[in-house]
Amino acid sequence: MGLWLGTPVLWTGFRRQQSRRSTGMAVVMKQPATAGGRSRRVWRQCLLAMVSGLVALAVVELSGSRDALFRASMASAYAALGMLGTTLILGPLNVLRDRPNPVSTYLRRDVGIWAALLAFAHVVFGLQVHMSGRFWLYFVYPADQGHFLPARYDLFGLANYTGLVAMLLLALLLTLSNNASLRALGRRRWKGLQRWNYGAFALTALHGIAYQVLERREFLFVAIGSAVLLGVVSLQLAGLRRELR
Repeated sequence: MGLWLGTPVLWTGFRRQQSRRSTGMAVVMKQPATAGGRSRRVWRQCLLAMVSGLVALAVVELSGSRDALFRASMASAYAALGMLGTTLILGPLNVLRDRPNPVSTYLRRDVGIWAALLAFAHVVFGLQVHMSGRFWLYFVYPADQGHFLPARYDLFGLANYTGLVAMLLLALLLTLSNNASLRALGRRRWKGLQRWNYGAFALTALHGIAYQVLERREFLFVAIGSAVLLGVVSLQLAGLRRELR
């Protein structure tokens, strides 16, 4: 598989970059079909699993909560955010270092896969933290409350709807992230769909900010989330400035 999450949307969102750096480059940077190539991917998956686990454990320890579901939700959320942010900075880093920036690499695929898996885990845990397991109340008001619209239009609703749409976008991108889809859709159309990764990241940011306000998160977690967001935006802008020179 290969999307941002498999073959992430590269930072090559601009035609100028495509003409200057991608001309003549392969659509997919393929891993050698050798035992050594497969072994490298296995070791990389193990490394990403270890990093994800360490981040999750650190968040669990820092959360200070006795609620196991809350700890699991927080741990998977911040680990997923870190992986998602990483998929969006690999492209700009290639540009800033004057390195080739193909449409797909196995590194971005593997990082993106872990981002998607952790995001899915966050959804599973997160929908059980509030409302005593009645997960539908994350999106609609209780029947005994009189509202003009049944769908939640408060901050809690905003937080949950943005998270839901972000997860759906990631699921769609993951489904399309394979060489078969790339061949069937064509490079330009496929890349256009993959750029929805930026929308998913923006929605994830709104989701996180809303929950930080709702749950009055500690400053440390606010700082971590802000650092990831600012880091991604800063590197994207730095890469853009390099391209516009």
